[in-house]
Amino acid sequence: MKDRSLKALGLDDVPAKLPLTYPGRPATEPALLSGDELWPLDVRRQRLGGWPVSRGPRLDEKLRELGQVGAGLRHPVIAVGSNASPGQVSHKLTRLGIPATVPMVPVQIQGVGIGCSGHISPAGYVAGTPYIDRSARATLVVTWLDATQLKAVDDTEFPDYRRAILPGDEFDMVMPSGERLGGAYIYFSAHGVLAGSDGRPRPGGGDQSELLAALLAESEELRQLLGPDPATWVAKAGADPAVRQRGTEIFGATGRVLPQNEFLPYLDDSGDLRFYDDLPPLAGSLPSPA
Repeated sequence: MKDRSLKALGLDDVPAKLPLTYPGRPATEPALLSGDELWPLDVRRQRLGGWPVSRGPRLDEKLRELGQVGAGLRHPVIAVGSNASPGQVSHKLTRLGIPATVPMVPVQIQGVGIGCSGHISPAGYVAGTPYIDRSARATLVVTWLDATQLKAVDDTEFPDYRRAILPGDEFDMVMPSGERLGGAYIYFSAHGVLAGSDGRPRPGGGDQSELLAALLAESEELRQLLGPDPATWVAKAGADPAVRQRGTEIFGATGRVLPQNEFLPYLDDSGDLRFYDDLPPLAGSLPSPA
């Protein structure tokens, strides 16, 4: 049997530990993350819980076997940045003593662009953030989290990120099976989106070293604070909250941080942006076979 460990698959990078690997290697096919292993899901023209795991039991059966809730009781969360990386997700959950048992599925999503957050993360890198771009269409990993996992991820994102719910009738989300999701959660930066010299969001999700090198080249203040190179940037920023704060302030002072106001209509009405435990998992619709 093929070794399905994250290490054997080359998916064990953890950007929280190695900042220049951000955003890490994403899941490229439907799979079930189980601890430090990743098992392929065989796509079927039915709901996610009915997809076989590595040509074996259905996903819901496998989840019950592992003592976990089925797909229908989980919350779909669009992963932007390192939350699409099995290594990072496993690290986030297992270090808290929470089972890292998470279905991860690449989904075609309309209306969401990927940029760079207007802050420096605790690990020292400049993380990705979504922004609304109605013309954009991209394949993004959706993770299916249970209530405990969702709260844990919330805690890792807050206060730098806020959580919104995107409705499927405004943001088309198509599963590999053809199912259209009724909606999904998404985290977006509370610090805004970095803009390029053209005033548009700077593309995110690429090589972190290239991004940091470009930012250093554009700003003498950043070079003095975090230079001379990307390795020095993440070392200095990761070690000192005051340095991260000053770097974030420099972003804003250059006038190249765009607000994230487009997501505000999709926030939870309760004002508690982290917890949705009282909401049922989001449902989807599955078109009839042609």
